[in-house]
Amino acid sequence: MTFAPLPETAAWRHVTARTGFEVAYFRPHEGGHRIEGCTTAVEDGRTWAVDYTIEVDTSWATRLARVTSRTVTGTRRTFLESDGRGRWQVDGSPAPDLDGCLDVDLESSAMTNTFPVHRLRLATGSGAPAPAAYVRALDLSAERLDQHYTRAGDDTYDYAAPAFEVACRLHYDPSALVLDYPGLATRAL
Repeated sequence: MTFAPLPETAAWRHVTARTGFEVAYFRPHEGGHRIEGCTTAVEDGRTWAVDYTIEVDTSWATRLARVTSRTVTGTRRTFLESDGRGRWQVDGSPAPDLDGCLDVDLESSAMTNTFPVHRLRLATGSGAPAPAAYVRALDLSAERLDQHYTRAGDDTYDYAAPAFEVACRLHYDPSALVLDYPGLATRAL
């Protein structure tokens, strides 16, 4: 399965769960891609802004994520690094609870749902688990999030994250960037 080349930039409008916006820039990087972005929101009466730089290798496994969050309580930073085979360090310390995760998933981002789709390259009707290192927007804590993707059609995937009681159909563009994540985000550009 092949995807169209990534655009230089993409943007999403947060919907329903929060109000806000996300912008990402895609650049080739030695051994893969670098994605730089920012997402801002008002959620449950609280504001936050999250800046990120994420590098994925040629197989689309996350290799590093630098994340900065700003809230009324101040600025936080975290650095996640992976060997590409599912072993992680968070801020320089081993994170064995993330063992087996090949993707990073930022709570603040719709864009990070592109990583498992590119990495798994599922045939229509096929599904696979895609556990991720899930980074919270407010405090940047990292935890394991068990997820599952099933390719339902040419541009649709059924997504499930049982810990959040989420099950929905995600729509993607030819570059495998999310167009519609029900209740969370829609593509603006």
